Amino acid sequence: MVNIGEAKAHLSELVDRAAAGEEITIARAGKPVVRLIAYQESTLPKRIPGAWKGRVRVSRDFDELPESIAAGFRGE
Repeated sequence: MVNIGEAKAHLSELVDRAAAGEEITIARAGKPVVRLIAYQESTLPKRIPGAWKGRVRVSRDFDELPESIAAGFRGE
């Protein structure tokens, strides 16, 4: 654990240590406030716009709220 003042003075060193795999906790007044960890690229596949085109249909009455449900929201 490193206090915030020390982290300001040694930021480059702390970044190098985090990049090497170390997890560094930065504290304020002795209480942990943040963790400094290495950045990792996402392992999720890239999103492709339009991938669901033609596979999803939205009903014509999608925006219409049935009266029975609207009454429930009004507490009736």
